[in-house]
Amino acid sequence: MIEYKQGFSLLCQDTHKFHVFGTRSSFSPGLMQILFSCRMEASCLELALEGERLCKVGDYRAGVSFFESAIQVGTEDLQILSAIYSQLGNAYFHLQAYEKALEYHQHDLTLTRTIGDELGEAKASGNLGNTLKLLGRFDEAVVCCQRHLEITRAMYDKVGQARALYNYGNVYHAKGKSICWVGAEPGEFSEEARIALKKATQYYEANLGLVKELGDRAAQGRTYGNLGNTYYLLGDFQSAVAAHEKRLLIAKEFGDKSAERRAHCNLGNAHIFLGQFDLAAGHYKRTLQLARLLKDRAVEAQACYSLGNTYTLLQDYERAIDYHLKHLVIAQDLKDRVGEGRACWSLGNAHTALGNHEQAMHFAEKHLEIAIEVIVYCLPPLLGEYNQHQPSGHTSGSRDTLGEDGFFDLLSRFQGNRMDDQRCSLLDSPSNLPDQSSPSSTPPVAERKSILECETPLQDPGHFLELLASSQARRLNDQRASLSHFPGLRLSISDPTPSLYSHLEANAEHPEGDDVFFDMLVKCQGSRLNDQRCAAPSPPTKGPTVPDEDFFSLILRSQANRMEEQRVQLPPGCTQSKPD
Repeated sequence: MIEYKQGFSLLCQDTHKFHVFGTRSSFSPGLMQILFSCRMEASCLELALEGERLCKVGDYRAGVSFFESAIQVGTEDLQILSAIYSQLGNAYFHLQAYEKALEYHQHDLTLTRTIGDELGEAKASGNLGNTLKLLGRFDEAVVCCQRHLEITRAMYDKVGQARALYNYGNVYHAKGKSICWVGAEPGEFSEEARIALKKATQYYEANLGLVKELGDRAAQGRTYGNLGNTYYLLGDFQSAVAAHEKRLLIAKEFGDKSAERRAHCNLGNAHIFLGQFDLAAGHYKRTLQLARLLKDRAVEAQACYSLGNTYTLLQDYERAIDYHLKHLVIAQDLKDRVGEGRACWSLGNAHTALGNHEQAMHFAEKHLEIAIEVIVYCLPPLLGEYNQHQPSGHTSGSRDTLGEDGFFDLLSRFQGNRMDDQRCSLLDSPSNLPDQSSPSSTPPVAERKSILECETPLQDPGHFLELLASSQARRLNDQRASLSHFPGLRLSISDPTPSLYSHLEANAEHPEGDDVFFDMLVKCQGSRLNDQRCAAPSPPTKGPTVPDEDFFSLILRSQANRMEEQRVQLPPGCTQSKPD
């Protein structure tokens, strides 16, 4: 759930005062600078207000242009700057430019923490967590959600707590889904995925307790939908049905046809795995009706695909063929070759079951043709992605180019260089020594040590601890927020309120509680190194007309069971004769 900060009109309700200035010649130079600053404030605010208006009507791309222009103009008002960062991050989020969204939500979080705005920090943490989740950086997202929850609890903000718990559940739900290997059936996941999904249900249940207390029915509907999806992934289909039925009821209360359509689709999926195929078909038919009402052709095709497979499971092959043909037509209209291939595969199976072997052969050949086309289309990007990570002049066929010994030698030298880069030098060069006359500078510990002390460090272990503390202090100072690092912040020499900037600098020098929070983030980022290992990307096998919940494995398992039922058991005592 995205957090929105208060509108710019609420932050500055006296913007009309910026329009009353006369000509510049009638003012003194000092007053002129103040008036020019006010004019700049008005320009920045006007641009931000227009960006906010455009985003509210859904024109995020134009809104981003105005927000970026506002940052170019700049402002001295830290609250306005924070609001610009927040809304610009949200606009990029809606445009799916998640790296840019991350950049501005990080600026917002740093600024709000620096000026001591706890409510703003809570919202920035929530937005940052949502963005990190979509980037697959789940451990960092969890840290942000935890911070969001801690602040809202400390402020006794139940609405904020509910949002934090909902975001927490979303992060663990997404993490659980990402761990699940492609093709796994619900409930057949690794223990790590199961733990993540269990945590998601706990946070969703906690969120439900709060939103029920607050009487927020819309929020209850969203949580029931996500809770149902999580139970579905865990293989608890009865609980999934119960949650999605409540989601459906609330969607009908609000007349939300899109949410109603999603609830029917999810109910159909759950009933399939409960073996209640007739109930599933009823929900898929309602999904099809709502998709047509909403004029969503891709979802209409998905509903036809689901109905075709459901009737295949019911062994009503005539109806299955009818729905698969409808899916095929829409897939062709939408240029979805993967969807066409799936439809042809399903049609071939249905015609085989009816004994229409010529039709079955026709669709089987069509499926093979499309499958080869898709593979040929996907293979060059895969090979190109793989070859990008190969050493220069090394191809997959030249295994002897480097050799095992050469590879390990190269690896050892590379790691050795990394270790050298991380060594701590006790004696800095003279050019790096701080000005000793400055009372604020802390000279390196090595400056106060003699050569003898450096040669025999074991005689006084305290020097090592002092050196370590000094090194960590320098690292923390390197991470401090500088005012110049905030894009759009305009500093004025003749600032009428210098106390604000002195407060900002003081908080940047001595942030309370920053170290623990950022230390947790650093640990999470360190654990991401292994997650960034190169692997060949999986080919895009899903088309827009194929639903996320596919029936391939279920149908194959059903057909396998039918084959097992048709096997002939030999009578007891009968042995198979060996051929001569």
